[in-house]
Amino acid sequence: RARLKGHIVNRFRGDPALFDDALPLIAQRTGMPSLGVVPWLDATRDLPAEDTASLGSRYVAGDWGRAPVRIAVPRLARIANFDDLDPLAAEPDVALRLVEPGESLPGDANLILLAGSKSTRTDMDELRRNGWVEEIRVAAEGGAHVFGLCGGYQMLGRTISDPSGTEGPAGTTPGLGLLDVETRIAVEKTLSPAAGRTAAEDIHVTGFEMHMGETAGPDTQRPFLALDGGRPDGATDGTGRIAGTYLHGLFGTDAFRAAFLRRIDCRASATIEWNHRVDVALDRLADHMDVHLDTRRILEIAHERGKE
Repeated sequence: RARLKGHIVNRFRGDPALFDDALPLIAQRTGMPSLGVVPWLDATRDLPAEDTASLGSRYVAGDWGRAPVRIAVPRLARIANFDDLDPLAAEPDVALRLVEPGESLPGDANLILLAGSKSTRTDMDELRRNGWVEEIRVAAEGGAHVFGLCGGYQMLGRTISDPSGTEGPAGTTPGLGLLDVETRIAVEKTLSPAAGRTAAEDIHVTGFEMHMGETAGPDTQRPFLALDGGRPDGATDGTGRIAGTYLHGLFGTDAFRAAFLRRIDCRASATIEWNHRVDVALDRLADHMDVHLDTRRILEIAHERGKE
């Protein structure tokens, strides 16, 4: 408590002036001055979500029936790095639907996207419990595309083994079997920025790797990417419709996202400059904070702490 220097009221909805009488009372009760009241800012919707609490309202499919690209994303309990979905969901030609446990995957989805996971084997078991495994296989047989990111990529293979018990009890879990690969969970974590070129379109993409595991098998001979330095990444099946990669953030590359959407449906296009859009949102948030916070006092507090 002795380290607390002030209070901020964040994400205030309504007229901030209505809160003026409350600030002296809070200061009196806490013994700490107000450092500002920050009104709600809609521009922050273009920034990545902080946690899964907001996912239900964040990914609401628009006109599903009219969208050229209809993406179904199973919502797994340990879903991770779900901001990979943001650039796709923002595109006008895309309807992205987060499918809740207990719901069936929409039969007319032309892309099923498996996002990252904090515990791949556990989420693979959840895919099976929800009946999604068979639905994904049926969709793939019917011509739908299936794409896996990181943990989702691992789920596409034949097996996921964890001999050291890194993610939980040691053992092996059957995967979807849509890619002829196998994953072995490792103790050491790969965490680094990465860049490379896509195998299909030869487009430069950037992102980062964050995973515990190595994936190998015949389908890795058709890698999804060639990372800088010549290292292959990911795998693709013989049809080109089933693929996966360890590279997070690649959908933020506008040229790749456009080519990827056209691969799903030739009518689709990408119209958003995603990184510019995020930069604009960050600038608006910074300006908003500067107006509504006592930034000078906050910096003074930080400098005082640095001298301790």
